[in-house]
Amino acid sequence: MEATTMLIGRSIPRMDSPQKVRGQTRYTDDLHVPGMLHARLVTAPYAHARILGVETSQAVSLPGVVAVITGRDLFPEGPEPAERARHMLARDKVIYYGQPVAVVVAETAEAAADAVEAVRIDYEPLPAVVDPVAAMRPDAPVIRPKELEGEWAEAGMHATVAGGEELDVARLPANITNAARFRRGDVERGFAEADVVIERTYRTPFVHQSYLEPHAALAVPDPTGGLTIYTCTQGQFYARNVTASTLGLHPEQVTLVPMEVGGGFGGKTVLLEPLAGALALRTGRPVKLALTRMEEFLLATPAPGAVIELKTGARKDGTITAIKARVIFDSGAYPGAPVNIALLLLGGYYRCENLDLEGYEVLTNKPGVGAYRAPGAPQATFAIEQQVDEMARALGWDPLEFRLRNASETGDPQPNGVPWPQIGLRTVLERMREHPIWRNRSSDPNEGYGVAIGGWPGGVEPCAANVRLNIDGTLSVTLGSVDITGTNTVMAMIAAEVLSQPVERIRVVTAPSNLAPYAGMSGGSKVTYTMGLAVQAAAEDARRQLLEIASAELEAAPEDLELVDGAVRVRGVPDRSITLERIAGISMTFGGKYAPVYGSGRAVITQQSPGFNGQIAHVRVDPDTGEVELLELVAIQDVGRALNPALVTGQVQGGAAQGVGWALHEGMIYDDNGQPLNPTLMDYDLPKATHLPPIQVELVELLSEVGPFGAKGVGEPPVIPTAAAIANAIADAAGVRLTELPMTPARVLEALRQRT
Repeated sequence: MEATTMLIGRSIPRMDSPQKVRGQTRYTDDLHVPGMLHARLVTAPYAHARILGVETSQAVSLPGVVAVITGRDLFPEGPEPAERARHMLARDKVIYYGQPVAVVVAETAEAAADAVEAVRIDYEPLPAVVDPVAAMRPDAPVIRPKELEGEWAEAGMHATVAGGEELDVARLPANITNAARFRRGDVERGFAEADVVIERTYRTPFVHQSYLEPHAALAVPDPTGGLTIYTCTQGQFYARNVTASTLGLHPEQVTLVPMEVGGGFGGKTVLLEPLAGALALRTGRPVKLALTRMEEFLLATPAPGAVIELKTGARKDGTITAIKARVIFDSGAYPGAPVNIALLLLGGYYRCENLDLEGYEVLTNKPGVGAYRAPGAPQATFAIEQQVDEMARALGWDPLEFRLRNASETGDPQPNGVPWPQIGLRTVLERMREHPIWRNRSSDPNEGYGVAIGGWPGGVEPCAANVRLNIDGTLSVTLGSVDITGTNTVMAMIAAEVLSQPVERIRVVTAPSNLAPYAGMSGGSKVTYTMGLAVQAAAEDARRQLLEIASAELEAAPEDLELVDGAVRVRGVPDRSITLERIAGISMTFGGKYAPVYGSGRAVITQQSPGFNGQIAHVRVDPDTGEVELLELVAIQDVGRALNPALVTGQVQGGAAQGVGWALHEGMIYDDNGQPLNPTLMDYDLPKATHLPPIQVELVELLSEVGPFGAKGVGEPPVIPTAAAIANAIADAAGVRLTELPMTPARVLEALRQRT
């Protein structure tokens, strides 16, 4: 029988809501410090070009300009860095349009902007390659020598996957920087046994995270040669480490102060911090560098594009007999595509004895990619969930029954051979089958219904937290994780639950890197799952210390005591009590006889708790214009224990809304020369409130075996199945398959014309 809880499972508002509603929250670009300089980037007007010379004298002579820094100033010799965050400025050649080539540092932002126009750079244009399939050819323009490629560490912050056959990229063409393969059984035999075989190619574009706040960093030098950097990062320790190693500093010489993040979705890890730090060290003054909105589109780290060649087969009895795929990720100019996880999910949702899955990461002359909410999963799911739907319909199966017939369950092997841990995929599918929108679906002309599922394996990473009793009897939770989704509110709830205190008596502090206990990146649906356990352990340690002091003062055994609102009392004798403020007073004073109450907690989880989301989409397709109207959207997700149902529901709604963006609106467009054609919010089509129906959310609570109070990560799964569900609904409504995102009216109309 589940224990009764005081706070866990209740919907309470985010603790930071009042400040945000009042406009009192301070972001990095709001900061001003004495002596601060402003930096502006000089960016490349070519996607691929050799840098013949940089002339800065005219810019330096302008009023207010302190310095103009070039790539040669930062990297005087040796190869240029192969990772985006370390490659602060281009030196010998540019490899994507908008790449920073120089940076102006001036007394005012206006002076810096004026001086940017005065920097003269001589380029020799080179052939560019923007199509990842073309970039794989041996005769394609080479982005950079393969031996210089680095390792993309951010992938490990989102999900942990292993196994597979690592292909020798040294034998492959120059622009292929990573390749993997998962094989099982005999796919040719599987196709021979199939009664239906579907073979299609799917394409997805670069998609920008489109956070409200552009990247910004403020670096302040100190007299000892170190740096303090204020920045909007989702992972302060990783950003600190990359910055320190790039600048040749010891990690402890760099203090990272994580500021409020105005939206990240995986895209704010480390980008400007090393460059801002380098500028501060060179000038000896604080330097703030903030991107404009257009610069965000030109040089930040969007989700990668993908080309997925997929062939699947199934028998009349509903058994999937074979899955064969070649997945090509467009990684832009730097390595960073989530190849392994895409293959794992593409071949792991359903039981299949015969698999042959190949994945390739390919460089092109576009900005280097980064993480975006469930990296790799929306792309892979858009393909496999359409194939499954099409096979079901071809065989006369109900799409949900076909999925239930093949759905992976706990213990089934994933493509890497590792058994699935406890998963709720079947339960989610059963809830979808019983939902009124699916059960009562109509047959109105030009309307259709589609379903899809998506899963996320979940991330794991060690972490620690502290709980301290304050002099006024309140308690502070200190941690190093960055709150971007309301996790600090959940941490306060966990601490309050363990300590039997009102949540108002708990304060959560995200400390800078020189003071905070270690935490990983806030991403991969793992903050509550991992940090929650550390906070729980720290609160239990603090509770034990409180009861020990109260036991001595009240002359009662610890097991006879109970914590109540602001006090410890003897059970059944309410007049025998001691306040937490009194305990603080006698443990934090000159001559005190008790040690201060300071609970420590650590967590290291090695077992993942995957989360699955299933969605039902109801659309209307206008046969004359190709316009797709999303009428209803249902998202059903296994969340483990919903510690704060309102916050969990908000995450599911937000993820599904972003999925609608993937499906019908968003995509970065480049011409054949690598020039972006829609790098502003006037041109980049984000979904508006009017494009979204009310998103119905159902939470399925299948408790995790290891998460705090049974919780699982919830942020990634809701974005994964949306595009596939809408594509399947379009197929149901109009009888056409859309294999390229976004599914714009023009593409729908073209598909309708080809059908006729």
